Amino acid sequence: MNSPFEMTKEEMTSYGYKIVDQIVNHFTEVEHKKPVKKASRKEMDTIFLSEAPDEATDADTVLDFVMKNVMPNSIILSHPKSFSFVPGPSNFISAMSDSLATGFNIFSGGWNIAPAAAELEIVTLNWILKIFNFPVDKGGGIFTSGGSMANLTALTTARRVKCGEDFSKAIIYLSDQAHSSNIKAIRVLGFKREQIRIIPTDIEFRISINKLKNEIARDRLKGNEPFCIIATAGTTNTGTVDPLDAIADICEKENLWFHIDGAYGAAAMLSKKGNRALKGIERADSLTVDPHKWFFQPYEIGCLIVKDKEWLSGTFSEKPEYLRDIEGNESEINFYDYGIQLTRRFRALKFYMSIKTYGLNAFKKAVTYNIDLAEETEDILRKSSNWEIVSQATLAIINFRYNPIHLELPEDKLDKLNQEISSRMTNSREALLVTTILQNQVVIRMCLINPNTTIQHIKDTLNECDNFATEILKEWK
Repeated sequence: MNSPFEMTKEEMTSYGYKIVDQIVNHFTEVEHKKPVKKASRKEMDTIFLSEAPDEATDADTVLDFVMKNVMPNSIILSHPKSFSFVPGPSNFISAMSDSLATGFNIFSGGWNIAPAAAELEIVTLNWILKIFNFPVDKGGGIFTSGGSMANLTALTTARRVKCGEDFSKAIIYLSDQAHSSNIKAIRVLGFKREQIRIIPTDIEFRISINKLKNEIARDRLKGNEPFCIIATAGTTNTGTVDPLDAIADICEKENLWFHIDGAYGAAAMLSKKGNRALKGIERADSLTVDPHKWFFQPYEIGCLIVKDKEWLSGTFSEKPEYLRDIEGNESEINFYDYGIQLTRRFRALKFYMSIKTYGLNAFKKAVTYNIDLAEETEDILRKSSNWEIVSQATLAIINFRYNPIHLELPEDKLDKLNQEISSRMTNSREALLVTTILQNQVVIRMCLINPNTTIQHIKDTLNECDNFATEILKEWK
């Protein structure tokens, strides 16, 4: 029989052009859209909830429905006024590259199935190894779905290398500013809560070295077995970088695995200021970096690199009989031996094509611009009598709160005021600007990694916040 999915060349071409046109329009018109969209489950159910249809529907009708109801009902994280979480600026070449990888449906697990895909992953990982001064000959890595899977892969490897089969007394250390994906990974790996040490941070939100040393010493005295320290290179809250050289010294002295979660901030290595802030990053045993953050790639592409690629293959390699004919030789890497996934999409293609097309200097320029933009924003805020900096601009993240000097508002009022400013801004849909908690204070956080964001976007948003604050204070009188 004929395939039920068959379409003529003309039908496919026409349909494909319509989708490309929609993507191009999105890239060119994104700034003129409102970045925020809110909808309840009830509203979404009203639009979408239905039984799976038995009969066909015209393809253009389905596409029109999706463009009308699906795409507009998501926050636009690539919008220049999307300041919250970690935005996803992306780039057009990578978006099209992802379409190629999906359209050709390339399996990027084993060399013999897709040697070009495996080779591009090797090549692009070598680029990343060089950026972070990891050894290219001995080092290696793997592209993952994101930082969460990269951290899980790193900690699984660390556990095997340092603990072997018995990890009942193993202890792992991380700061109170470490990303939640690390705690998830630790729990997935079967560690008990009492095997995790959350180390307090100092006033600059960096892990306290003295308290870290104290905890390690205490655990040794108790008969526990410290095995890993997780440092953060660019925390999600503040962009802060832990003292990497000091932690590396401890790891060398105590024979501990040194993992750095640089999912957000590691890409700052592309700028001179970021390079200085990340001093010591090359001393890690393993490093997580998310290209779909500050390397401007579409979701999903995370990355893990390690000092010795044999750590990965020694941890994840399995030899089932149904794969015996596609093993290849030692130089022909099967990436299903380097991580958890057997079936893997061709993530390396978008990274490869975008770097080749734009050149690495374009990415360096964009990252440098973002860091400078955050510092310019800090200067503006410091010159205002209404705003207070809570965490200074660090790797393109800044935290501040509305705290007018002349009012001397109590802390509970300030928390309520800043939360309401954020809520009204988000409800206006003009900018995505949400809060976080620092030093027990509700603060407004900006993450400025979009190269299309201008200082005027920021000034306009701050002016709106000032107007909302004036409204709120009048209502309180």
